Amino acid sequence: MDTQDNSFNKFIQALTEKWGDNSRMTGASGVTVVTVTSEPGSGGRVVARGIADALGYHLFQRDIIQELAESADIDVSMLDGIEKERLSDVEDWVASLANRRYLWPDLYVEQFIKIIRIIGEHGKSVIAGRGANFILPPEERLSIRIVAPQELRVQNISRLLKIPEDEARKRVAAQEAKRRAFVRNCFDADITAPLNYDLVFNTEYVRYESVAKAVQSVLEGSRSSV
Repeated sequence: MDTQDNSFNKFIQALTEKWGDNSRMTGASGVTVVTVTSEPGSGGRVVARGIADALGYHLFQRDIIQELAESADIDVSMLDGIEKERLSDVEDWVASLANRRYLWPDLYVEQFIKIIRIIGEHGKSVIAGRGANFILPPEERLSIRIVAPQELRVQNISRLLKIPEDEARKRVAAQEAKRRAFVRNCFDADITAPLNYDLVFNTEYVRYESVAKAVQSVLEGSRSSV
Protein backbone atom coordinates (compact mmCIF):
# COMPACT_ATOMS: atom_id res chain seq x y z
CA MET A 1 0.00 0.00 0.00
CA ASP A 2 2.89 2.34 0.83
CA THR A 3 4.36 1.77 -2.60
CA GLN A 4 1.05 2.56 -4.25
CA ASP A 5 0.63 5.68 -2.12
CA ASN A 6 4.12 6.86 -3.07
CA SER A 7 3.39 6.21 -6.74
CA PHE A 8 0.16 8.13 -6.49
CA ASN A 9 1.94 11.05 -4.82
CA LYS A 10 4.45 11.08 -7.67
CA PHE A 11 1.58 11.18 -10.14
CA ILE A 12 0.01 14.15 -8.34
CA GLN A 13 3.36 15.93 -8.28
CA ALA A 14 3.83 15.36 -12.01
CA LEU A 15 0.34 16.66 -12.69
CA THR A 16 0.87 19.88 -10.75
CA GLU A 17 4.33 20.39 -12.27
CA LYS A 18 2.78 20.14 -15.74
CA TRP A 19 0.56 23.07 -14.79
CA GLY A 20 3.46 25.06 -13.34
CA ASP A 21 4.24 26.25 -9.82
CA ASN A 22 0.87 27.89 -9.34
CA SER A 23 -1.38 24.82 -9.49
CA ARG A 24 -4.23 26.68 -7.83
CA MET A 25 -5.89 29.22 -10.10
CA THR A 26 -5.83 32.13 -7.68
CA GLY A 27 -6.87 34.61 -10.31
CA ALA A 28 -9.76 32.65 -11.75
CA SER A 29 -13.30 33.83 -11.23
CA GLY A 30 -16.48 31.95 -11.92
CA VAL A 31 -16.65 28.36 -13.14
CA THR A 32 -13.56 27.18 -15.07
CA VAL A 33 -14.17 23.43 -15.22
CA VAL A 34 -16.45 21.73 -17.75
CA THR A 35 -17.48 18.10 -17.33
CA VAL A 36 -18.73 16.25 -20.40
CA THR A 37 -20.80 13.07 -20.18
CA SER A 38 -22.09 11.47 -23.35
CA GLU A 39 -24.07 8.61 -24.77
CA PRO A 40 -21.90 6.22 -26.81
CA GLY A 41 -21.72 7.37 -30.40
CA SER A 42 -23.16 10.83 -29.75
CA GLY A 43 -19.86 12.63 -30.38
CA GLY A 44 -18.90 13.35 -26.78
CA ARG A 45 -15.16 13.01 -27.36
CA VAL A 46 -15.24 15.39 -30.31
CA VAL A 47 -17.36 17.87 -28.35
CA ALA A 48 -15.01 17.73 -25.36
CA ARG A 49 -12.02 18.43 -27.59
CA GLY A 50 -13.84 21.29 -29.28
CA ILE A 51 -14.71 22.89 -25.96
CA ALA A 52 -11.14 22.58 -24.72
CA ASP A 53 -9.73 24.08 -27.92
CA ALA A 54 -12.24 26.94 -27.92
CA LEU A 55 -11.54 27.85 -24.30
CA GLY A 56 -7.83 27.05 -24.23
CA TYR A 57 -8.43 24.55 -21.43
CA HIS A 58 -6.63 21.31 -20.57
CA LEU A 59 -8.51 18.23 -21.77
CA PHE A 60 -8.67 15.14 -19.59
CA GLN A 61 -10.14 12.05 -21.25
CA ARG A 62 -8.57 8.61 -21.20
CA ASP A 63 -5.28 10.08 -20.01
CA ILE A 64 -6.74 10.22 -16.50
CA ILE A 65 -6.74 6.43 -16.46
CA GLN A 66 -3.47 6.25 -18.39
CA GLU A 67 -1.53 8.40 -15.93
CA LEU A 68 -3.14 6.75 -12.90
CA ALA A 69 -2.13 3.37 -14.29
CA GLU A 70 1.43 4.54 -14.88
CA SER A 71 1.61 6.01 -11.38
CA ALA A 72 0.90 2.57 -9.89
CA ASP A 73 2.77 0.58 -12.57
CA ILE A 74 -0.41 -1.06 -13.86
CA ASP A 75 -1.45 -1.84 -17.43
CA VAL A 76 -4.23 0.42 -18.72
CA SER A 77 -6.15 -2.64 -19.90
CA MET A 78 -6.03 -4.04 -16.40
CA LEU A 79 -7.29 -0.83 -14.84
CA ASP A 80 -10.11 -0.72 -17.35
CA GLY A 81 -11.00 -4.22 -16.31
CA ILE A 82 -11.10 -3.28 -12.64
CA GLU A 83 -13.52 -0.47 -13.41
CA LYS A 84 -15.82 -2.81 -15.30
CA GLU A 85 -15.60 -5.81 -13.00
CA ARG A 86 -16.25 -3.83 -9.81
CA LEU A 87 -19.76 -3.32 -11.09
CA SER A 88 -20.57 -6.97 -10.32
CA ASP A 89 -18.29 -7.26 -7.27
CA VAL A 90 -16.05 -9.85 -8.90
CA GLU A 91 -13.06 -9.20 -6.66
CA ASP A 92 -11.81 -12.74 -7.31
CA TRP A 93 -11.11 -11.64 -10.86
CA VAL A 94 -8.71 -9.01 -9.54
CA ALA A 95 -7.06 -11.44 -7.15
CA SER A 96 -6.51 -13.94 -9.97
CA LEU A 97 -4.11 -11.62 -11.79
CA ALA A 98 -0.94 -13.51 -11.05
CA ASN A 99 2.41 -11.76 -10.70
CA ARG A 100 0.92 -8.34 -11.34
CA ARG A 101 0.36 -5.36 -9.10
CA TYR A 102 -3.15 -3.96 -9.02
CA LEU A 103 -5.45 -1.55 -7.28
CA TRP A 104 -8.50 -2.88 -5.52
CA PRO A 105 -11.66 -1.39 -7.06
CA ASP A 106 -12.48 0.83 -4.09
CA LEU A 107 -8.93 2.18 -3.97
CA TYR A 108 -9.08 2.96 -7.68
CA VAL A 109 -12.25 5.00 -7.20
CA GLU A 110 -10.74 6.76 -4.18
CA GLN A 111 -7.65 7.79 -6.12
CA PHE A 112 -9.71 8.74 -9.15
CA ILE A 113 -11.78 11.08 -6.97
CA LYS A 114 -8.59 12.67 -5.66
CA ILE A 115 -7.41 13.32 -9.21
CA ILE A 116 -10.71 14.90 -10.22
CA ARG A 117 -10.63 17.18 -7.16
CA ILE A 118 -7.09 18.29 -7.97
CA ILE A 119 -8.10 19.07 -11.55
CA GLY A 120 -11.14 20.93 -10.23
CA GLU A 121 -8.98 22.94 -7.86
CA HIS A 122 -6.70 24.00 -10.67
CA GLY A 123 -9.54 24.88 -13.03
CA LYS A 124 -9.34 25.68 -16.75
CA SER A 125 -10.02 22.05 -17.61
CA VAL A 126 -12.47 19.91 -19.54
CA ILE A 127 -13.08 16.47 -18.03
CA ALA A 128 -14.77 13.95 -20.31
CA GLY A 129 -16.69 11.05 -18.81
CA ARG A 130 -15.89 9.04 -15.70
CA GLY A 131 -18.60 10.65 -13.57
CA ALA A 132 -16.61 13.79 -12.81
CA ASN A 133 -19.81 15.84 -12.59
CA PHE A 134 -20.84 13.79 -9.55
CA ILE A 135 -17.52 14.51 -7.79
CA LEU A 136 -17.11 18.26 -8.19
CA PRO A 137 -19.62 20.56 -6.42
CA PRO A 138 -22.18 22.19 -8.75
CA GLU A 139 -20.81 25.66 -8.03
CA GLU A 140 -17.34 24.59 -9.25
CA ARG A 141 -18.18 23.10 -12.64
CA LEU A 142 -20.43 23.36 -15.65
CA SER A 143 -21.82 19.91 -16.36
CA ILE A 144 -23.05 19.02 -19.82
CA ARG A 145 -24.42 15.83 -21.37
CA ILE A 146 -24.30 14.90 -25.04
CA VAL A 147 -27.11 12.73 -26.41
CA ALA A 148 -28.46 11.58 -29.76
CA PRO A 149 -31.07 9.12 -31.03
CA GLN A 150 -29.93 5.51 -30.77
CA GLU A 151 -30.05 4.81 -34.49
CA LEU A 152 -27.90 7.83 -35.25
CA ARG A 153 -25.39 6.72 -32.63
CA VAL A 154 -25.34 3.22 -34.04
CA GLN A 155 -24.68 4.62 -37.51
CA ASN A 156 -21.87 6.80 -36.15
CA ILE A 157 -20.16 3.85 -34.46
CA SER A 158 -20.64 1.66 -37.52
CA ARG A 159 -19.04 4.28 -39.73
CA LEU A 160 -16.24 5.12 -37.27
CA LEU A 161 -15.21 1.53 -36.56
CA LYS A 162 -16.14 0.21 -40.01
CA ILE A 163 -18.31 -2.53 -38.59
CA PRO A 164 -21.85 -3.74 -39.46
CA GLU A 165 -24.68 -1.86 -37.80
CA ASP A 166 -25.80 -4.97 -35.91
CA GLU A 167 -22.41 -5.18 -34.24
CA ALA A 168 -22.36 -1.43 -33.64
CA ARG A 169 -25.77 -1.65 -31.97
CA LYS A 170 -24.47 -4.30 -29.57
CA ARG A 171 -21.44 -2.17 -28.74
CA VAL A 172 -23.55 0.88 -28.05
CA ALA A 173 -25.91 -1.05 -25.79
CA ALA A 174 -23.05 -2.68 -23.86
CA GLN A 175 -21.21 0.59 -23.36
CA GLU A 176 -24.38 2.33 -22.21
CA ALA A 177 -24.99 -0.38 -19.62
CA LYS A 178 -21.43 -0.15 -18.30
CA ARG A 179 -21.57 3.62 -17.94
CA ARG A 180 -24.92 3.50 -16.16
CA ALA A 181 -23.70 0.80 -13.80
CA PHE A 182 -20.43 2.59 -13.02
CA VAL A 183 -22.17 5.81 -12.04
CA ARG A 184 -24.89 3.98 -10.13
CA ASN A 185 -22.43 1.87 -8.14
CA CYS A 186 -19.85 4.58 -7.52
CA PHE A 187 -22.04 7.64 -7.00
CA ASP A 188 -25.54 6.26 -6.40
CA ALA A 189 -26.79 8.41 -9.28
CA ASP A 190 -28.58 8.04 -12.61
CA ILE A 191 -26.28 9.01 -15.47
CA THR A 192 -29.29 9.60 -17.75
CA ALA A 193 -31.25 11.97 -15.47
CA PRO A 194 -31.35 15.46 -17.06
CA LEU A 195 -31.36 17.19 -13.66
CA ASN A 196 -27.85 15.88 -13.05
CA TYR A 197 -26.59 18.28 -15.74
CA ASP A 198 -26.59 22.01 -16.39
CA LEU A 199 -26.95 21.61 -20.16
CA VAL A 200 -28.03 18.74 -22.41
CA PHE A 201 -27.27 18.84 -26.15
CA ASN A 202 -28.81 16.60 -28.81
CA THR A 203 -26.22 16.29 -31.58
CA GLU A 204 -28.86 15.23 -34.07
CA TYR A 205 -29.83 18.90 -34.21
CA VAL A 206 -26.92 20.76 -32.61
CA ARG A 207 -23.58 20.88 -34.40
CA TYR A 208 -20.51 19.98 -32.37
CA GLU A 209 -18.96 23.42 -32.78
CA SER A 210 -22.20 25.05 -31.65
CA VAL A 211 -21.92 23.21 -28.33
CA ALA A 212 -18.49 24.75 -27.73
CA LYS A 213 -19.85 28.23 -28.49
CA ALA A 214 -22.81 27.72 -26.16
CA VAL A 215 -20.57 26.51 -23.33
CA GLN A 216 -18.23 29.45 -23.83
CA SER A 217 -21.17 31.84 -23.65
CA VAL A 218 -22.47 30.28 -20.44
CA LEU A 219 -19.03 30.43 -18.79
CA GLU A 220 -18.59 34.07 -19.76
CA GLY A 221 -21.97 34.79 -18.23
CA SER A 222 -20.98 33.07 -14.99
CA ARG A 223 -17.84 35.20 -14.74
CA SER A 224 -19.68 38.44 -15.38
CA SER A 225 -22.14 37.62 -12.61
CA VAL A 226 -19.39 37.09 -10.02
